Formats: sequence, C-alpha cells, structure tokens
Amino acid sequence: MTLLGMPAVPARPRKPLGDGSISFTPGHHFALAGTSTDHVGELAAASHAPLSVIVQVTKRCDFDCSFCSETLQMKDPSLEQLKVMATNLAGVHRVFLSGGEPLLRRDLSEVVDVFDGFIIGLPTNATRGMDLAPELAGRIEFANIGFDGPREIFRRVRGDYDKVLSGVQAFHRAGIPISFSAVVLRSTLHGLPYLVQIADVLGAGKVKLILPLRKGNALDLPEHEFITVEEATDHFHRLVELRTTHDWAPAVRMTPWTERTEGHMIVIEPNGNTNAWPVYDRPDLWLPLGNILQEPITALWERYPYKENHYAKYLGSSILTQDRAIR
Repeated sequence: MTLLGMPAVPARPRKPLGDGSISFTPGHHFALAGTSTDHVGELAAASHAPLSVIVQVTKRCDFDCSFCSETLQMKDPSLEQLKVMATNLAGVHRVFLSGGEPLLRRDLSEVVDVFDGFIIGLPTNATRGMDLAPELAGRIEFANIGFDGPREIFRRVRGDYDKVLSGVQAFHRAGIPISFSAVVLRSTLHGLPYLVQIADVLGAGKVKLILPLRKGNALDLPEHEFITVEEATDHFHRLVELRTTHDWAPAVRMTPWTERTEGHMIVIEPNGNTNAWPVYDRPDLWLPLGNILQEPITALWERYPYKENHYAKYLGSSILTQDRAIR
C-alpha cells in the first residue's frame, strides 16, 4: 500500500552473485541460496575477498548526531584516489559509499561512476536528497537513510526531521529503493514501533537497528543509554510481534555487539587506510589491515582475522533478523 501520494518503487528480484550460492535480496541484504547457515564458516574460509566494504568518500557532515562515532576530520579522497580504490576492490560484491555525509560531495555523481559494477549502497542523512536523488536514479542499488524514529526522537538525537523526510521522499520519487538505519538508545526504545510503521508507509525495504559504540560523540552519552544484548534481544522480539500483527513489510535487522559480530565491518578511510571495525580491545575500535591505495583487497583480506564474523553478519546468522514481508 502506498500513502502520501508517493509512487511505488517496483520490487527488485534477488540478484545471484558469483557461483549463485549467495544472492542480494529486495530487502537490501545478502542471503544464502538455501535456508541453512551451517556452512557460513566454510564459505568464509574459501573466500578471497569480503562481501561488503564501507568506503568513506568524505568525513564531512552537516549533522552532529549524539551517537556519532566518526567525528575526526580528514581530507576528501580525490577521484583519482577513488579510482585506485575501486580497482583494488575487485572481487568485492557491495560497496557502501559512506561518510560523514556523502551527499556533501559536489562530485558525488562522478564518484558513483567510479564504482560502477559494484552493488552500491549509499548511507546518507538525505538532507540533500532533493538536489541529488534525480542524478543517482538507476545508478545506486539503494539509499540507507539514517532515521531514528518519530519527530521528537529524531530531532533530539539527529537533527532536522522535516528536511530529512523531504529527502526520503525525493529518493522515493526518483525510484531509488530505501532502507532505514537507526542507532538504538534506551531513551529511543519506545519509538521503535513508530519507526517501523514510518518505514512501512514510506516503502523502505529494511530497518537496520544498531547499538551505539563508545567512540566519538557517543563517549558523551550517559551510561544508561547503552542497553544490554539481552535487552536488545527482548525489544527486537517485541518489535517482530508488532510487525506481524500490523503486517508491516520492511525487513527488520538488529546488530548487537557480541563476540560473533566483532570486527565484521571493513572500513576504508578517505586516505585509504583500511580497518576492521569494531574491535573491542582497541582504544579507537579500529584494527588496521593496510592501505587499499597500496594493496588489493585480496591481500588485506588474507590478514583480516574476522572472516567468519564478516560472513556470518552479512548473511544474517549472527544478528537478529526478520525478512521482508512478501506481498
């Protein structure tokens, strides 16, 4: 059902990858061809590159979110540097063109061209969606929009709700599939059902829930804002019950920080430094792997110690999941 006079974005079929054992779904996540996840470790051990990496195309941002971990500034990579990164990322399926806020790059359209051939996800706050969504139509797989709940919650932890909502609608009008991503604090738990309902109304394929990490602005969060894994699991299951009751369509996923999710992300900074993230016993939560401007991802992957965690997370076996409803 489509509301607010917004056009429906056609559902995309699953996209088989490599030998077909893994696909990319309309819910904007990876999935195994079968239902069993028993062989995730074998897949990871046999792999030569990650499923997904995050490339920070800028550190700049026009918001100052209370939970943001990425507060240190750094010069934007040039297009030539990004071309080297793209070449050295051969073998990776999905690239998140992230930040900071990637829409602040005036040459973002050219940046997207550099990574043509990858599944491109765009994590964004959507504040410049009105300007840039038409340029990105048909060129990115989806926009992953930071959206934490209804207006009061959103304004308190992130910023201008109405500006972001206008950007979300711009992406939708441009035919770009959207997902929502929210950092879960104790003071925002009550808003999670409203968040999923908003995502349903706006046609989001997925709602991704993440617990905060103690870095950057989040170091100033009161201790009571950090919920336990047990609390997160309990609230997730309540949310799943409500989703079933109300027939909300978006897939819902929650990532708690456990031993099985440690280091699962591979983050490339603007200067090419490539890190496993989050690694709990490191002061900055980064584990340096090398520099993608100097080595191919296959070489960095060989020294990456979290291969099974990477595959388990992105294939949904180490996190809390409920898939997109089929209508």
